[in-house]
Amino acid sequence: MSTTLQSYFLNFWSRLTTTWRLLNRNRAGFIGFWAVVFFLLLAYVGPLVLPVNMAENVNQIYQPPSWHHLLGTDNEGRDILSETILGGGGVISVSLLAAAISTFIAITFGALAAFAGGRTDHIILGITDIILTIPQFPLLAVLAGYVHLSNAAELAALLGLLSWPTLLRAVRAEVLSLREQDFVQSARGSDLGTGHIIFREILPNMFAYIAINFIIGITNAMYAQVGLIFLGLVPLAQANWGVMLSIAWTQGAAFFSGSLSYILSPVLAIALFQLALITFNRSLEEIFNPRLRTEG
Repeated sequence: MSTTLQSYFLNFWSRLTTTWRLLNRNRAGFIGFWAVVFFLLLAYVGPLVLPVNMAENVNQIYQPPSWHHLLGTDNEGRDILSETILGGGGVISVSLLAAAISTFIAITFGALAAFAGGRTDHIILGITDIILTIPQFPLLAVLAGYVHLSNAAELAALLGLLSWPTLLRAVRAEVLSLREQDFVQSARGSDLGTGHIIFREILPNMFAYIAINFIIGITNAMYAQVGLIFLGLVPLAQANWGVMLSIAWTQGAAFFSGSLSYILSPVLAIALFQLALITFNRSLEEIFNPRLRTEG
């Protein structure tokens, strides 16, 4: 038993060191990785360890940056840096959950459509084509107006359930190519079952494609949710980058001379996190796609 456990840990450590080496191979991707880690720590650990001051002070409305308020204050005299730190967790959590939902739907039903073929393929593609013909953001806006979204999880579910069609078609095309490979034909000949072939034989060979599209799904979900919050269609009251933008717009922050940092803080936070994700993609390609690896 100890020998088996030791072998397991040695294999795990070998995989971990190989992944780390490949992650470090692309400099831009490595910087993007650390930037993503920084934003995640800031969003989830920052509020627990950093001094956060959300006290209102009407005598300090739209104060410029100073030593007491590094990014100034908002329309209620609250510290903008504290709002920015507290506002990241909600946006990132919704984006991650929405991307996970949409990616799971796309890879499951896209692979099933390609592998099963026939009537199953026609039904799945028919539903996909119907949803693809409807502009996504206007549909989200209409649904958000009629469906009462009381928490972030419901918003993530709505975004995820409407964001899978494009990826599903791409996954289907990939699986149509892979299902003709010898290892898949061998698994079918051994009668291993559809579920085993899809999730144990086909999808592991698509990890690079799935990981990269998961990152893209996060960015798309972030833009969509911030847009809905900005338009006031999602009544989220907690600290949130989208809420900061919505309040800045509705309260006319653009017309106050000291409000520039209040407007730019959530915008830059969103833009820099998106940039970190996109550059991190380069390292993911190195890790999951052996054809891109070059001898160092």
